[in-house]
Amino acid sequence: MVERLHRPLAEKIAAEARAAGRCWIVGVCGTQASGKSTLCAVVARLLEAQGLKAAVISVDDLYLTREEREALAREVHPLLITRGVPGTHDVALGLRLLDDLARPGAVRLPRFEKARDTRKPPEQWDVFQGPADVVLFEGWCVGARPQDEAALAAPVNALERDEDPVGAWRRYANAQLAGPYQDLFGRLDRLVMLEAPGFETVLAWRREQEAKLRARLIAEGGDLSRTLDEAALVRFVAHYERLTRHILAEMPVRAHVVARLGPARELVDLRI
Repeated sequence: MVERLHRPLAEKIAAEARAAGRCWIVGVCGTQASGKSTLCAVVARLLEAQGLKAAVISVDDLYLTREEREALAREVHPLLITRGVPGTHDVALGLRLLDDLARPGAVRLPRFEKARDTRKPPEQWDVFQGPADVVLFEGWCVGARPQDEAALAAPVNALERDEDPVGAWRRYANAQLAGPYQDLFGRLDRLVMLEAPGFETVLAWRREQEAKLRARLIAEGGDLSRTLDEAALVRFVAHYERLTRHILAEMPVRAHVVARLGPARELVDLRI
């Protein structure tokens, strides 16, 4: 995979960043468990080997705190307690972070602690010495565009049917995606997509990821309450289904780089 995907991608990004002569922002979009974090880590190392300073940030680290999402759940819709959909991230923090990474000096990179379901305190954030030549900004919805209003009418799964029957939650998320998130994604110079075979594969990948976490915690004597059983996993992934299906349908034709993956996350095709 390194020679077929990571190295060609790093070479392309390095050439574009040098030509731009400024901080080059690359969005990496991929479904849950598609390998975004691994790809960004490897590409960052390859860029650094070429003498470029690369910062990696994740949309997951921009999640609102638990307290902020509890307020949204009370004031807008109960489903907003669950992190994931547009509206559950601090977009202003993301915009400030991109600005800061383009300037000289130390930049604290926010970190979200999923085990506690809230953001770590700033003193525990990683520090990057700017300016960055390249920022790799990864996330499951990075670069996504909103759906048409008509597409929001019918629920896509039991979660929407039973817990969002009038569509208030999905319309709120779509409105957020159409508004402030486009300001954030508008900062991308390039968009890379890891294209999964379909949403059903995403659930299988996420199930595999959960099994690995459970096995690791058992081996370490860790807290298994951090893991999800099958019912909880299916419900959690359902929050992502609508926008994941939309991204898989509309993004491949406009992304600058598309890596099409097979069921085992193998590289099937690369358009670069």
